[in-house]
Amino acid sequence: MFFNSLRIGLSRLAIADKGLCSTRILCTASARAPSSESQSKVDRYTRQTNQPLLDQRQAFQIHHSKKMRDNQYDRYGGSGSRGGGGRGGGGRGGYDSRGGGGYGGGGYGGGGRGFGGGGRGGGSGGGGQGNPGSRLRDIDWSKENLKPIQKDFYHEHATVARRDQYEVDQWISQNQVTVEGRGIPRPVWEFNEASLPNELTDLLYAKFQKPTVIQSISWPIAMSGRDIISIAKTGSGKTLAFMLPGLIHTTKQAPRGRNEGPSVLVLLPTRELAQQVQEVSIDFCNALGLKMTCLFGGASKAPQARDLERGVDVVVATPGRLLDFLDNNTTNMKRCSYLVLDEADRMLDMGFEPQIRKIIGQIRPDRQTLMFSATWPKEVRALASDFQRDAAFLNVGSMELAANHNITQLVDVLEEHAKQARLMQLLNDIMNQPECKTIIFVETKRKADDLTRWMRRDGWPTLCIHGDKNQGERDWVLSEFKAGKTPIMLATDVAARGLDVDDIKYVINYDYPNNSEDYVHRIGRTGRRDKMGTAYTFFTPQNAPKARDLIKVLEEAGQAVPQSLRDLQGRGGSGNSRGRWSGGSGGGMKRGYSGGDDYGGKRGRYENGGSYGGGGGGGRW
Repeated sequence: MFFNSLRIGLSRLAIADKGLCSTRILCTASARAPSSESQSKVDRYTRQTNQPLLDQRQAFQIHHSKKMRDNQYDRYGGSGSRGGGGRGGGGRGGYDSRGGGGYGGGGYGGGGRGFGGGGRGGGSGGGGQGNPGSRLRDIDWSKENLKPIQKDFYHEHATVARRDQYEVDQWISQNQVTVEGRGIPRPVWEFNEASLPNELTDLLYAKFQKPTVIQSISWPIAMSGRDIISIAKTGSGKTLAFMLPGLIHTTKQAPRGRNEGPSVLVLLPTRELAQQVQEVSIDFCNALGLKMTCLFGGASKAPQARDLERGVDVVVATPGRLLDFLDNNTTNMKRCSYLVLDEADRMLDMGFEPQIRKIIGQIRPDRQTLMFSATWPKEVRALASDFQRDAAFLNVGSMELAANHNITQLVDVLEEHAKQARLMQLLNDIMNQPECKTIIFVETKRKADDLTRWMRRDGWPTLCIHGDKNQGERDWVLSEFKAGKTPIMLATDVAARGLDVDDIKYVINYDYPNNSEDYVHRIGRTGRRDKMGTAYTFFTPQNAPKARDLIKVLEEAGQAVPQSLRDLQGRGGSGNSRGRWSGGSGGGMKRGYSGGDDYGGKRGRYENGGSYGGGGGGGRW
């Protein structure tokens, strides 16, 4: 025991000489065992056995992380002969019918003694598979025999009607609410004021105390049959803001006939977000006796197709998978009269505009359309003007890009090579806190796998999620993280929006994102539902072109701005360098559909993906 302890102490002393470890860690690894008083201050996870200590024993299950680390076929690589690796650079080819690159660059890298080297080289693609929905044509609705739809079923509660206008104005001012449009009904402040069915009201009171601001405003407007444009931050309760009026809308329509599609369609950019919307909504759907299904790529089509063939009232879907089913006549949207575009800015940013327009072409023109977005760029404004009529505009908070003020933002300006050491220092402190659930954002899928593998070998309870993980693995990782069995999760920007885990306490931006908008959405994973959170950001000199925008976000939120960050803002530049981690540029069609149904190919910014959807040459990763 003595020699083992001495060996640990000496090794950490050597690390400390290089600035890679804190003094507190060295003390815990000395030859003399720590006292009971100091025991509460050391890591909750011993670096050799990986066993949880103290009060974390019940929260985290030992065998999950230990089993994965000790298994030579660890899904993240490990000490076994198969080694690490991961798919290399280059993006998936676009699905343009004119062709487009296949799997670019890189390959399944080796590691250890086995399966090394190249792998799938970058072919030029060839013929292409055709755009999703390429066989669909916009419907001539003048020739269709449409059933009439009922959209206005709101009845103002007597308490709301009697409320003094001065009180309403004060509430609107205090909550930074902006409402524009004709005849906007007053907000509701209690669930029993919202004219909801008793089944929904009882369920709401069982789960929550009172409506969120966006729900208070949206419910009366949506149940009045109006189109809505809503700008609201993540974690604001917007899912129930659009879903509950949609469910009531469904109950007011003619019964669903044989071979008829859903009444309600919710489109979202990613499968995680689609699943989370379903998870939040399913109890309310069941309470009204309605059927719901969730359509997304990365999973078998057969169970989803069976749900559609049996008949459903509500569909939550990503654009690509829904177009597949419309293409194959598995379902149709002729009955759909309530359409929701959630995370509209993100869908456009990911290149889904052609798919969205194709889907809307299959939906009756007298529908009710609700659009929810975190930002209000010109592309979203153009989409709203094309597909909405007489819409009410709702905004909660400032129209300027702003971070949640419940989040403490801390920025470290450091060199690239110092990131791992700083990460270890942070995690040693975080894992000693009563609440320690942490999400770490990195730039690329390869880096997520490599950093996860390295952390697991060092004893940290870590998993990762990104676009190359199959659906089963992604579900497993999220369930482990949500349950607290694995309190650290690494992620690429695939999880930056819509990740519905309320108790994330810390966010670490290991790699700074491409822009301040993505930064705000990343750190928005913490500080949800009026809770406090902390976000750490590693900012390198190579990120200097983005310093000015980051400083604006920090100052708006009243956060301290390090002088070292201010010094960098004068060292900008165009910021367009691809950098050492970039994938290839690729060919294919602009805004081509790529990578299943979740990741369009617009900007070439999504983890080695080829620019504008094509498969290109691989970068370093």
